[in-house]
Amino acid sequence: MSLDQARLFIEKMKSDEAFSKRVMAIEDVSGRMACIQSEGFACTEAEIKEVAGELGNAELDNVAAGFYPKCDWLSW
Repeated sequence: MSLDQARLFIEKMKSDEAFSKRVMAIEDVSGRMACIQSEGFACTEAEIKEVAGELGNAELDNVAAGFYPKCDWLSW
């Protein structure tokens, strides 16, 4: 598990619309994390949230079409 993997995941969420939509379509956190890990990202929810805290508001707005702020997509 690593913060580097979490950063790579966030970059993929920003750059790959199909991937982002696939992740966002999963309604529960455990399902989303399973999807993320099945895509080869060895990171935890906590690591993703930590990395997300490093991003500025403009960067967060670009992730998942603006739905990403404060990692809400992980917790609803």
